[in-house]
Amino acid sequence: MEYGIIGWILVGLVAGILAKWIMPGDDPGGIIVTILIGIAGGLLGGFVASHMGIGGGNIMNIIIATLGAIILLGLYRVVKGRRV
Repeated sequence: MEYGIIGWILVGLVAGILAKWIMPGDDPGGIIVTILIGIAGGLLGGFVASHMGIGGGNIMNIIIATLGAIILLGLYRVVKGRRV
């Protein structure tokens, strides 16, 4: 099943919640920033996966988006941690 941009945004919302659950802790900006990072991770993961021919079911797309969100959340914490 191919997702459009709206689909990846919705999957990104779920990915943001899952990423926050997998990587708990205080984030500069709080839960809203984490959700936005999840959406960005979902879009990034969807873009990369679709160009690599990876994807398929709903679970696989959520996993891809969650991995993208975790990577972006980790990078965000590193960058914000240096500025504090």
